[in-house]
Amino acid sequence: MTQVIEKDVIVIGAGAAGLFCAAEAGKRGRKVEVIDHAKRLGGKILMSGGGRCNFTNMYSAPENFLSQNPHFCKSALSRYTQWDFIALVEQYAIAYHEKTLGQLFCDNSAKDIVDMLMQECKKAGVTVTNRCEVGEVSYQDGVYQVSTAKGDYQAPSLVIATGGLSMPKLGATPFGYRIAEQFGLPIVPTRAALVPFTLHDHDKEVLGELSGISVDASAHCNDTHFNENILFTHRGLSGPAVLQISSYWEPGQTVDFDLYPNGDLQEMVLQEREQSPDVQLSTVLAKTYPKRFVQSSLEYLNIPNKALKQYQGKQLEQAVESFTHWHIKPNGTEGYRTAEVTLGGVDTDYVSSKTMEVKNQKGLYFIGEVLDVTGWLGGYNFQWAWSSGYVAGQVV
Repeated sequence: MTQVIEKDVIVIGAGAAGLFCAAEAGKRGRKVEVIDHAKRLGGKILMSGGGRCNFTNMYSAPENFLSQNPHFCKSALSRYTQWDFIALVEQYAIAYHEKTLGQLFCDNSAKDIVDMLMQECKKAGVTVTNRCEVGEVSYQDGVYQVSTAKGDYQAPSLVIATGGLSMPKLGATPFGYRIAEQFGLPIVPTRAALVPFTLHDHDKEVLGELSGISVDASAHCNDTHFNENILFTHRGLSGPAVLQISSYWEPGQTVDFDLYPNGDLQEMVLQEREQSPDVQLSTVLAKTYPKRFVQSSLEYLNIPNKALKQYQGKQLEQAVESFTHWHIKPNGTEGYRTAEVTLGGVDTDYVSSKTMEVKNQKGLYFIGEVLDVTGWLGGYNFQWAWSSGYVAGQVV
């Protein structure tokens, strides 16, 4: 007969939310086991932020999160804030810096954050087992039984912290959604978010030649806009403004880019016409944009390149407007392969916002990305992992 290992709490998923929740529960004297199928712990943490982990954002607030129920995240975010996590980082003397827009990164390596979480778990007496495939999960008489490749575990509290579908190379699976469905919880339809756009062939032919070029832009879609840069790739469009707006975009929609977001391009070009009427439009635009970008854009937008004085009537204004209202209809996105997070997930209407416990299933908790809560780019998703992990950790 297989020996059953008894615990107070089983956490499935050794990512940001799972490890943080486990440490918090362990501090309360709970016997906690964390189980993960991946080879290395905290894989997503280690590769995030270019290997430096954008671990939170100084401006984190409920408005920075998408969910069918936008109020759900408020309680957890207010009970464990970005300042609480920053204090923990400072307690461990981890050097960090602000990059832009409140985004905080480790000075050295994302490994500092993983080491900190592992130290917290160790101090709290938490056992972490990786390279361990989870088989069946069952529930009987108030106890959860989890069968794994390394033995069977049982506990009255089970926490699902298995993340979403993004970055399958790091081991992402739909396991968390399957458990939710097993216990009767609906799943808000999922899709890749914070993800580059791909382009239709006719757009890619011209714009693909701009691969590697980045320009400032404001990306607009569905009454939302983000003012950061965009990056042209050989497959389509990337960069912070594109990743951000991808969470709001629906297939078939057009995204409107203002490629001169911090000023008045019309005014600038018309002034140039007053002062230097013989100068070509491409020369004026090249003061603002890379030359290669100007040439390809004029071709893409069917704008003839000539001296400013040669444009008749409103031709010049219309040409310039093409740069401030640059319409692109993406073909799609690069999908989960390169997406930073998953939009949608376990329906939050069935989960307590104060404890992350399933309302009609005692002892079952969902935390982190597996839930229908998706943050903006810039450390917000990590903050949701810390906050949701913390509140569950106080009660499991």
